[in-house]
Amino acid sequence: MAKLETTISGDFDEILKRIENGIVNGSVSASLEDASDFYDGDARCSVRVFERYSWSGSNRVSLSVTLFQSGETIKMSAITSGGSQAVFWKVNTFGEEAFLDKLRELL
Repeated sequence: MAKLETTISGDFDEILKRIENGIVNGSVSASLEDASDFYDGDARCSVRVFERYSWSGSNRVSLSVTLFQSGETIKMSAITSGGSQAVFWKVNTFGEEAFLDKLRELL
């Protein structure tokens, strides 16, 4: 599992659209699996779950991205999963890191 948490400046909708388009168009096998959006007063939260095939791990990896805005501040948390073939411990997490690296490029 790999994780990235950061504070982002900009327009929430534009950031979300850049992430969605960049992840899906950044890999032949990437897809947006599901989405959820919440609003409460001036607070807003969007969750996106992506999936793609990892050539290095010969398996599929997922990327969950959460954007949260309250006032002008936008927080982002991104977590990957599924990049290991081992039964009892994590081995070969290159696919997870590569998926997260794509998100880093977009930001």
